[in-house]
Amino acid sequence: MDTHTKTPNRLINEKSPYLLQHADNPVGWFAWGEEAFEQARQEDKPIFLLIGYSTYHWCQECKSKYRKTI
Repeated sequence: MDTHTKTPNRLINEKSPYLLQHADNPVGWFAWGEEAFEQARQEDKPIFLLIGYSTYHWCQECKSKYRKTI
């Protein structure tokens, strides 16, 4: 049994199902918006944009299951 208490990150307040599925990640994700841009400016860091991860994951899952049924 997992006894770790997961503390959701800031994505827990988003409406997007894609973003909400990452709300329990131990990563300080930001949704696309001014909050992310402001923090990047303050810390003089680049912004990494993640697109399509969820879609890619499910493509791989389907591909894996398809191969098992042949």
